[in-house]
Amino acid sequence: MLPSSRPTRPQPVALAIGGLIALASAIGIGRFAYTPILPAMAEGLGLSKGEAGLIASANFIGYLLGALLAAAPRLPGSRRAWLLAALGLGAATTAAMGLVTTLPAFLLLRGLGGAASAFVLVLSSSVVLDRLARAGRPGLSALHFAGVGCGIALSALLVPAALEGGDWRRAWLATGAAAAAGLLGTAWLVPAEAPPPPAARAARPAAPVPAGPAAGWAVAYGLFGFGYVVTATFLIAILRASPALRPLEAVVWLLVGLAAAPSVALWGWIAARRGLEASLAAACGIEAVGVAASVLWPGAAGALLAAVLLGGTFMGITALGLAGGRRLAGADPTRLFALLTAAFGVGQIVGPAVAGWLHDWTGDFRLPSLLAAGALLAAAGLALGVRLPRG
Repeated sequence: MLPSSRPTRPQPVALAIGGLIALASAIGIGRFAYTPILPAMAEGLGLSKGEAGLIASANFIGYLLGALLAAAPRLPGSRRAWLLAALGLGAATTAAMGLVTTLPAFLLLRGLGGAASAFVLVLSSSVVLDRLARAGRPGLSALHFAGVGCGIALSALLVPAALEGGDWRRAWLATGAAAAAGLLGTAWLVPAEAPPPPAARAARPAAPVPAGPAAGWAVAYGLFGFGYVVTATFLIAILRASPALRPLEAVVWLLVGLAAAPSVALWGWIAARRGLEASLAAACGIEAVGVAASVLWPGAAGALLAAVLLGGTFMGITALGLAGGRRLAGADPTRLFALLTAAFGVGQIVGPAVAGWLHDWTGDFRLPSLLAAGALLAAAGLALGVRLPRG
């Protein structure tokens, strides 16, 4: 039985840890476990890189649809109930990937899982960040966003153990069980919130649809979605292509997670001194170097550099993008969070499908990775041209 939904006043640290667990479950595990499982899964089923990219894109199509649905101005019921339902759906679809073997089933499951992960990101960010701000502890948002890196690091330890003997199905079942444990932790640490009085609800202004600066911010966020996702999806597959680098697979993915966990705090510290726009641009530029290194610097050094630079930036950019959206949105950031997530989702949908097709055409990931690096540099340029409201 899930913990009671009776409204309580949670301690800010416990609330931030609940948000961390939610993101670890739905994003770090539910979304990114595909990367370390993919090589064994592709070998076991004979999947082409194009088919592997299509499965990844299905997850991101679901992510886009989930973000748009989460943008609905009046979801029935409480935000917490939707958050817990999305965590349950994400855990179930992750585990079910180990019970099917056909491409249509994989596409359906990853699509539903992607929708669930978008709901979790939008709703956990809205619920947790709003309540931390009201408690006077907005700095704890870095702990909330550290969940993605923690989930990736957990999957880097869990997946190789589950893959002993080459059974990719066990890896999906194990990661699904870990995601389900995250549901219980979130339910315990993120209690229900008393609804605002009717007068307050009526006076609460709706978040504006992006226009002007928000449009530029959203486009930059979409380019970032395209730019990071090729390496985030295929980094382990790139290593698997080189027999000398195969022993590094688990280490490289663990580095991605370990670098991601503190990255939001680091980039938040930088943004407090240099501004959100300049910080997001710098992070995109650094990530572009890592994406390019994954294919231009052969050997262990290039792989390790790519892992550290990818992990050290992608969640920082995500948090900086949402922080900019919060400034642009006014009182209720939920809708603009969702719209930014949707722009991000469009880039993610295109990235894996194009990368898989280009790999099957050219024989390697060099061209799609360099296109991704170019998209990140374009995002950096756009971010520098935006002027966000101060405060």
